[in-house]
Amino acid sequence: MLHRRHILLTGAAAASGVLATSRQAGAAARTLRIGYILPQQSQLGAGATAFADDLAKRTGGRITLQQFPDAALGGDVELAKGVQLGSIDLAFITGLGLSSVVPEVGVFNIPFLFRDLPHAYAVFDGPIGASFNPRFAAKDMVMLAWGENGLRHITNARRPVVTPDDIKGLKMRVPQSQVFIFAFQSLGVDVASLPFPQLYEALRSGKFDGEENPIATIQAARFDQVQKYLTLSAHAYDPAVFIMAPDAFDELSTEDKGHVVGAARTGAAASRRFAAEAAVAGIAGLQKAGMTVQRDIDRGKFAAAMSAANAGFEKQFGKAVIDQIKQAG
Repeated sequence: MLHRRHILLTGAAAASGVLATSRQAGAAARTLRIGYILPQQSQLGAGATAFADDLAKRTGGRITLQQFPDAALGGDVELAKGVQLGSIDLAFITGLGLSSVVPEVGVFNIPFLFRDLPHAYAVFDGPIGASFNPRFAAKDMVMLAWGENGLRHITNARRPVVTPDDIKGLKMRVPQSQVFIFAFQSLGVDVASLPFPQLYEALRSGKFDGEENPIATIQAARFDQVQKYLTLSAHAYDPAVFIMAPDAFDELSTEDKGHVVGAARTGAAASRRFAAEAAVAGIAGLQKAGMTVQRDIDRGKFAAAMSAANAGFEKQFGKAVIDQIKQAG
């Protein structure tokens, strides 16, 4: 409000450029808090750091990000709800965690929906990805950019998993996603959801035999210490998304809104690069740490074994939507 009083006090100040300087100085004190569930040395951390660096560069340091990694502000669901309530300015949420808050996003959780990474990028960077913006807005969140958590793979502590029969009877943790619960139940898995921050201890104690996550997450969370077998199933692509509290976004000038969106896109691209690089180096690292890696599996057999869940997915999300995603790219 101070700069408005300056306008009323003197036109000369505006003419001399003092007003513009005052506005810029007033905006300089803005610090936004961003939370995510993984360590800073992870795909989510790489994305958040690139977002922060680019935003500082775009705004000349007027807007800065304070990072809260390692689920310091809660798991994915808690982060999303914090953004909805406005108690958290920003969050970098994984797609699987987000589906319990924005149910329509659950369609992306369907196993074997994406052929490969280029297919996934075509979906999220194109009209399909953009069509989800209003769904976030309806849930009191501003969607800024689609980033990446990564291709998800199966780990367990009991036996090699090469065929669908091998996974039957295992106690597995999956994220808070009904889609994943139904999909893995169709494989005969004893499955339950659990917030990510509790997962390491649950695996260590034997509450679960296994779990599934991207390579970068498996490595960052040190699951190699509590899991013996890694199956490169690539059964699902998990995006990540930068979301912002509407009140925090609305308080920004039009120019700064553009800076935030642009910087978020920079962060999203950085998360994809980190995930891709970590997947290559991470597999070798996990093997060196003692994990047995199953590289060659018949993904078609796993997809066929999960097909019993397909009718339910089509009823929940609509066959037309699922077909549109499959045919993209």
